[in-house]
Amino acid sequence: MSVLTLLLAGPLQSWGASARFTRRTTEAAPTKSGVLGILAAAQGIQRGDDSRLAELAALRFGVRIDQPGTRIRDFQTAHHRVTGKSMPLSERFYLADAVFTAALEGDHTLLTTLHNALRTPVYPTFLGRRSCPPARPVELAVHDISLTRALSDEPWHAAPWYQKLHRSNTPTVPLVVLRDTAPGDGYGETLRDHPLSFAAEHRRHALRTVISETVDVPNPRAAIRPPAQRQPVPHHDPFGSLEDNP
Repeated sequence: MSVLTLLLAGPLQSWGASARFTRRTTEAAPTKSGVLGILAAAQGIQRGDDSRLAELAALRFGVRIDQPGTRIRDFQTAHHRVTGKSMPLSERFYLADAVFTAALEGDHTLLTTLHNALRTPVYPTFLGRRSCPPARPVELAVHDISLTRALSDEPWHAAPWYQKLHRSNTPTVPLVVLRDTAPGDGYGETLRDHPLSFAAEHRRHALRTVISETVDVPNPRAAIRPPAQRQPVPHHDPFGSLEDNP
């Protein structure tokens, strides 16, 4: 098995796993459905092509939170292009200044094809919504290691100002990883973001079991201080001043 790593960074991101009426929320981290949408767009997969989507959905998925960002809310209005009537006011939520490292585990040939497609995508890539373009190249590399190892070995991609703000005296920084469960993991949380169909008239998603864990990643801004040198304690004689002087 091989792993394809991706960098998801931009001014705004939005990863919705559910939406009710005019309220469009975002998860705290990229969803599997949203990341596979990036790969499908890069390959030029059409929305009704469920067989090619199933090949992507079979990949094991994980994401590391390098920089959680800030959750913000936006109000949007729209008008019907034919009747001119105003549409209902909608709430849309985004993550601002967030950075994530995503990883997909599967067949080496497929992952290499996806990596090349991301470098010359058929359709533009975006971070959850069309209004959220990536600020950096999405593709990182293909590795011949496990999913967990890839998310542990990948450098910390947070912005320099964020790394400086969270620097410490330790050589590593703990980062949260959300990944598909593997045999022996036990119980996890469920999220309805496993895509079955991207067809516009009938989008379908299945439940996915996710486990949360922490990995230690090298901290490039660790402020390691050498141990303080212990000063010798001067000798003190409390009766020295009572001695007769010659």
